[in-house]
Amino acid sequence: MSPSPTIRLHPDDAVLIARTTLLPGVAVADSVVTADRIPAGHKVAIRPIEAGEPIRRYGQIIGFATQSIAPGQHVHTQNCGMGDFARDYAYGVDARPTAIVDQPASFDGIVRSDGRVATRNYIGILTSVNCSAHVASMVAEMFKRNPFSGHDPLAEFPNVDGVVALTHKTGCGMTQDAPLTILRRTLGGYARHVNFSHVVVLGLGCEINQIGGLMAEQKLAGRLRELEIQQLGGTRKSVEAGIAFVREALADSNKVKREKVAASELIVALQCGGSDGYSGISANPALGAASDLLVRHGGTVVLSETPETYGAEHLLTRRAVSREVGEKLVALMRWWEDYTAREGAEMNANPSPGNKAGGLTTILEKSLGAMAKAGSTNLVDVVNYAEAITRKGFVFMDTPGYDPVAATGQVAGGANLVCFTTGRGSVFGCKPAPSIKLATNTPMFTRMEDDMDINCGTILDGSESVEQCGQRIFDLMLKTASGQPTKSGSFDFGAAEFAPWVQGATM
Repeated sequence: MSPSPTIRLHPDDAVLIARTTLLPGVAVADSVVTADRIPAGHKVAIRPIEAGEPIRRYGQIIGFATQSIAPGQHVHTQNCGMGDFARDYAYGVDARPTAIVDQPASFDGIVRSDGRVATRNYIGILTSVNCSAHVASMVAEMFKRNPFSGHDPLAEFPNVDGVVALTHKTGCGMTQDAPLTILRRTLGGYARHVNFSHVVVLGLGCEINQIGGLMAEQKLAGRLRELEIQQLGGTRKSVEAGIAFVREALADSNKVKREKVAASELIVALQCGGSDGYSGISANPALGAASDLLVRHGGTVVLSETPETYGAEHLLTRRAVSREVGEKLVALMRWWEDYTAREGAEMNANPSPGNKAGGLTTILEKSLGAMAKAGSTNLVDVVNYAEAITRKGFVFMDTPGYDPVAATGQVAGGANLVCFTTGRGSVFGCKPAPSIKLATNTPMFTRMEDDMDINCGTILDGSESVEQCGQRIFDLMLKTASGQPTKSGSFDFGAAEFAPWVQGATM
């Protein structure tokens, strides 16, 4: 028996989701046929909706009708818009003890001398300022593996996953308050990241983000090598010094061995990009099921992208372990409302053209689907951008919705694995943490199979449940953490995507 042409997500919903593109005249409910062409992943009304009436999906408000909508009509940006509504934060009413498994799963990790566990083993080159970016890239290029030609300058060091230069476009011409603090906290998080065996920071010498200030503020003395281009005598000498550092570090870095460790050592960044109307039905709930499994095994998952939680935050505050934790999340929403107002923007500016083409209409709808990645366990902490993640369980980190910036903050906070859902087909990596890509639908997975690790479109196709797909994701988390390459890793993604959050004026 073939699946229904539409998907109903909640009894209270006045809309259904098209499983495939529906032409006019298709029966979608009792006495309701499509009046318009309904693209795959988009919404169709199944009862009259009056102008100004809330429109619900997942049983939650995703917007308000901007005009009267008849049964069978396409519901999207032409007739659904934003509106204000009261949220009941009900702090902690749904918080429940998490049932931890008796025999936690394990993976083959790299145990560092301080007891922390790595999933990869890189040598890192950080930059204090854009002015040192090219020199850092020249150093890393000397040790770069080519996935197409097979050229491997690290062939003698099989336990080293690579040499990565993480460059950015700031560090000078910036105000010396919050922007500098955020940049230094991000760089400090990467300097301490467990997936780096050795780190050098390369500066120019005259920038606002002085290496000495970075080292002192982030307490990095003894953790990394410092090189300054002006002090060394220019580009050539700095590249030579950087190459010498890497060559000196390689033999020591290669000494690592993997050993069996508990899954509780995993800190998984939850990301979504290029979302579509299926994201909140397939890949995100499946990742949520995997997140619940990891938390039950003692691990940690980190949701971020504050603007993409807007309008759904009241569902997370209900899971907060304390009123204080819930209020921290609400305070972030108020900050973002003020921030967008100051910039002459609005929170509903978040959904991209690709999101809308895929069926997402408002930020409320996008947020309700995005938060599904975090599963159902308690919200145990809310942290600032790039702040160290210290609590086990489900944690929320304040970040923008822009994927590279958000993931950079999560990895700076200590995430040693990234799970990234996509409906349109984002290509992405996030060194030094491996990135698993989860496709929301089968057609895109088939089209971009070289980039996608798991097809969650099986849920839409009816061949797999959300829980079964979540188990597959959890199993792949453990295999990836044990060293199995990801699709993005095979293409060497992850250095160019480093993007610290830039705030404040450029001076």
